[in-house]
Amino acid sequence: MNFDIVIVGGGLAGLSLAAALRRSSLSVALVEGKPPDFPQDWDARVYAISPANARFLDELGAWRHLDATRMQAVRAMEIHGDAGGRLDFSAYGAGASELAWILESTLMQRELWETVKRQGNLTLLCPARPRDLMLAPDAAVLTLDDGRQITARLVVGADGAESWTRSAAGIDVRFDPYDQLGVVANFETELPHRDTAYQWFRCDEGVLAWLPLPGNRMSMVWSAPEYLGRDLLSLDAAGLCDRVAEAGGRKLGALQLITPQAGFPLRLMRAPRCVAPRLALIGDAAHTIHPLSGHGINLGFQDARVLAAVLNDRPAHIDCGDFSLLRRYERARKEEVVALQTLTDSLHDLFGPSADSLKRLRNLGLNLTNRLPVVKDLLVRYALTT
Repeated sequence: MNFDIVIVGGGLAGLSLAAALRRSSLSVALVEGKPPDFPQDWDARVYAISPANARFLDELGAWRHLDATRMQAVRAMEIHGDAGGRLDFSAYGAGASELAWILESTLMQRELWETVKRQGNLTLLCPARPRDLMLAPDAAVLTLDDGRQITARLVVGADGAESWTRSAAGIDVRFDPYDQLGVVANFETELPHRDTAYQWFRCDEGVLAWLPLPGNRMSMVWSAPEYLGRDLLSLDAAGLCDRVAEAGGRKLGALQLITPQAGFPLRLMRAPRCVAPRLALIGDAAHTIHPLSGHGINLGFQDARVLAAVLNDRPAHIDCGDFSLLRRYERARKEEVVALQTLTDSLHDLFGPSADSLKRLRNLGLNLTNRLPVVKDLLVRYALTT
């Protein structure tokens, strides 16, 4: 089988890249191990999608087909420090209609999956798993576990933080564990959230976020120290609801569990490079960050958008796997990725237990920023366009 591009991984980043190449003359193959599972209940894994990426999904033709009853706009945000610090953001104050959209992972994946299934220049190879990768000067050869071989000008690794593609290409990365678990769950709330997201920096208990869902519902993301994370995962429904409500000052009253809690380890992953001859990495295969900023999948969508633009805009005589072309993608993405990795890592350290001596200073910083409309507007503007 011969293609111009083969994408390994059918998650959100890989699917969005495939869809972004739909009007291209390039032939594309997407390799995915198994069809996505789409549960009928609420998905505990939700994302805060920036307005810029909502526009990207709309350009792909996916946004308008999403189930609006399962989408929630964020129009205000409250951030609380661990000693009286507070920072408030308002979409109205920034002249925007919303700060972000809260969507379930499976909601977006379902629509993107259906989009690429109808795509004329794409061949969907699923179920299929890669077994071997050879990167040669003139082409790449990907061998699947059933023995089929795919020859392509470019291989794109979109297969997550444990990327098989990245390892097969010999790109070593550095993982820095945060010694935290990300614990997620969804709840019915006694009180309305009023389109507001909440975040608490809790020093020795990590970072707690409540993200609004449609109706009187919210999704929790608690970046908790491992001991606390394991404790949260062991609680029964009533115990978890009480623990989460108390940690958030009962802002939304009593809670009732919708989806059981789940946890995953948190770590920072830095790659020395995200391209090589005949190879490009996007999404978590290229970088991971702490979830406190909510930018993980937003970075992945922007990777897909920029790489697709580089490939679509290339002169006809330029090979889509040309290393100098791929370097344009790498340079375009490096500044934003490094900036957000550094920012989230620094905030994690600043509000961690080891920084307890800085408690007064960090909370003073939140309060001072809250009194500076120009600074707040700059922060909001950056978040809207990332």
